[in-house]
Amino acid sequence: MPKTRKNIVGKIVYIITIIILCILLVYAYNYYQSNNFNDFVKSESNLYKSKFKRDNTIKYGENRSYEIISPDYNDAMFYKTINVEKNQPYKITCMVKTENVESEDEISGVGAHISIEGSTERSVAIQGTNDWQEIELIFNSKNRETINIGFRLGGNLGQAKGKAWFSDFKLEEGTLENNSDWKFACFIFKNTDVNLNGNEIKLQVTNNDISDIKDTVRRFENSCYTLSEGKMTANCDIYEIDTPITELSYDEEFGYYVSPENVEEQIKKIVEQNDYDHIFVVLRLRR
Repeated sequence: MPKTRKNIVGKIVYIITIIILCILLVYAYNYYQSNNFNDFVKSESNLYKSKFKRDNTIKYGENRSYEIISPDYNDAMFYKTINVEKNQPYKITCMVKTENVESEDEISGVGAHISIEGSTERSVAIQGTNDWQEIELIFNSKNRETINIGFRLGGNLGQAKGKAWFSDFKLEEGTLENNSDWKFACFIFKNTDVNLNGNEIKLQVTNNDISDIKDTVRRFENSCYTLSEGKMTANCDIYEIDTPITELSYDEEFGYYVSPENVEEQIKKIVEQNDYDHIFVVLRLRR
C-alpha cells in the first residue's frame, strides 16, 4: 500500500477512534449525571420495584431533578442525613411535580411529600397529576443531632405508584418564637361512618355535645389567660365539619384512633389559609 494511502487510512482510523471516544465520554457523563444523587440514599419497601434517577428533561431550575418512578405500589424515597441543633425549629421546602400518583386504599397522607425518615413527621402529600408546586415541612429537632430528610413517594401508612420529581431543596433554621398569643383550631366532626372488622359503625355528635365542646373551648381560653397571669392568650376558632370521618388508624397498644391522615382532606384548605399553632379534632367514637 502506498505511503500516502497508509497515511489517509491512519487519519481515518484516528478520527473514528476520537469520535467513538467522545461518544463513550458523553454517554459516561450522562450516565454519571443521571445517577449522581449527591449523598442522597435510595430506599424502598419493595426492593428493585421503583426507579431512581436524575432527570435533565423534567426539571424546575437549572439542575437535574430527582425522579422516582413506581410502576406498582411501593414506598420509595431519596433521603440524606444532615446535622441539626437540638431543640431548634427548622423548615424544609422543595418543588414537586407529579404524574398519575395514587395511593393504596385511597389514603390521603400517602403520595409525593417531604418526610423525616424513621418518624411520622411529614409535609402534605401530593396525589394525581400536578405541575410544579412548593411543599414545606416545619419541625422541631427536639433532642436530635442528626435527621434523615426524605423526599418520598409513598408513606408511613401505605404505598403509592406513579411518578414524582423533586427539585430545589432548601433547609432553613428558624428561631424559637416568644409570642404569647397562640392560635388554635378546633374541628368538630359531626359524623363518624367507619367500617371496623366488617361492622359498619355510624355515630353522630349531638347538638348538646357541640354546645358542651364550645363551652369547654371557651373555658380553655379563659384558663390559659388566668393561669398564666395574663402572659398567654389562646384564641380558638371552632369549625363544624359535616363531611364524615370514614377511616380510623389502629395501634396495637392503644387501639383505634384518629391520625392526621384520617382528617387531612377535610381540614387541609382551612389549615392552609390560616396560621394555627395547634389543632384539635373532636368526634364521637363510642355510643
